[in-house]
Amino acid sequence: MQITIIGAGNMARGIATRALAGGHTVTISAKDDLKAAQLADDLRAKATATARVSAGGDSAIDTAEVVVLAVPFAAAKQLAADYGPRLGGKVLIDISNPVDASLDALVTAAGTSAAEEIARAAAPTTRVVKAFNTTFAGTLVAGQVGGVPLDVFIAGDDEAARKQVAELVASGGLNPVDVGALKHARELEGFQLLHMALQLTDAGHGWLSTIRIAKS
Repeated sequence: MQITIIGAGNMARGIATRALAGGHTVTISAKDDLKAAQLADDLRAKATATARVSAGGDSAIDTAEVVVLAVPFAAAKQLAADYGPRLGGKVLIDISNPVDASLDALVTAAGTSAAEEIARAAAPTTRVVKAFNTTFAGTLVAGQVGGVPLDVFIAGDDEAARKQVAELVASGGLNPVDVGALKHARELEGFQLLHMALQLTDAGHGWLSTIRIAKS
C-alpha cells in the first residue's frame, strides 16, 4: 500500500515502523520538513527489502491509498476539512484521543467521537476509520507487549476500508480487531481515556501497557 502519515512525532514513528515491517511504501509529511526528513532517515535503516520510506510535502496525500492523521484531535479535524475533496475515496485513519490536558475527561460532546467529528469535517466520500488510538507509541515500535502482539481496534462505516486497515495492521505483525461502525469509536476513545489516566497512577505502566482481547 501507498501510505502517507501526517505528523512526525512518536505515534508517526510507531505506525510507520509497523507499516514498513509489512512491506508498505510510507511517506512522512509534517509542518516541519526537517522533522519529517529526520524521521524518514531514522526509519530507513529499519525498512525491509520491499518497504520504502521517504519524506514528502503536502502533495503526498494525493498519491496515497491510505492517509494517517498522526496528530492531535483538533489538528486532525482541521486537516480533514482543509484537505477537503483531495481525500475523497481515500481511507483516512484517525488515531486521536480527544482528552483534556489532565487526562480526566473527553473534550468531545456526549453521543459523538473524535472520529465522527473528523468524518463530518472531511469530504463526504472520505472513508474514515478509527485505529491505533489504543496503542501507545513505544508498544507500536516494539509490536508487542509481554511477547504478545498488540490488538488494534478498528471502527468505520465502510467495510472495505476496515478490511484494508486490517490488512495493514496484520501485515505489520499486529492483531486487527474489527469492532464495526464508526460510532464505536466512542467506546474506543472512552476506554483509552481510562488507559491513559492509569499511566499517571502509582500502578502506572510507563506508557508500555496495552488493551487486548484475551481468548481461551
